[in-house]
Amino acid sequence: MEEAPETIQEETVQASSKLIVVEKAVVIQGENTILDDVSFQIGTGEFVYFLGRTGSGKSSLLKMLYADLPFEGEECMVAGFDIKNIRSRDIPQLRRKLGMVFQDFQLLTDRSVAENLHFVLAATGWRDRTLMSNRIDEVLEIASVLHKKDKMPHQLSGGEQQKVVIARALLNNPDLLLVDEPTGNLDPQSSEEVLNTLVALKNSGKTILMATHDMLVVEKYPARTLWFNDGHVTDNQG
Repeated sequence: MEEAPETIQEETVQASSKLIVVEKAVVIQGENTILDDVSFQIGTGEFVYFLGRTGSGKSSLLKMLYADLPFEGEECMVAGFDIKNIRSRDIPQLRRKLGMVFQDFQLLTDRSVAENLHFVLAATGWRDRTLMSNRIDEVLEIASVLHKKDKMPHQLSGGEQQKVVIARALLNNPDLLLVDEPTGNLDPQSSEEVLNTLVALKNSGKTILMATHDMLVVEKYPARTLWFNDGHVTDNQG
């Protein structure tokens, strides 16, 4: 990976701009405690890494933040939603405020790039076809893959597919992007392109929380880091 064109500039987080507040969380899967006594806050406009080995609990904590795993602990607020007490019927509303980027892409293989994004818009309540088409073009342009809109997923490289996934995550203009191992299946050049896209989004005002086990990525694109090790999470900003 070559030198990044831009560093990730961090800002002072004001109390009124906190998008995530977690206090004394416990992450449990089955009968196993994955993480214990986890507390952190993330403010608007921050870029924050979850860094740790595979199996250290990064993805599980992300799942807790978007209410795919139950919350155990004192407090968990995400994008204005109380995850500790959230009702099942409110979870779709929470997820519309979040953009989720997964390592394995999860694109519909029988539909073009544009059709994949159209499916998401239709599923989240969009009806005007002109507005939908314009929004699809906007997010694909942001992710630098507008020229691929009529391609099928299998016609794209891994890096191109991941940028389509980032575009998909932006469709409903989310408050927060949750990004899970976006470079895990990519070659170094594609990884750099994806990270440059995420950095540009951060510098345009998006809040990004990215789970990774790749120390080289964190060294190349330094930012605030939450370290996952032996069932605990520590913050490199104290």
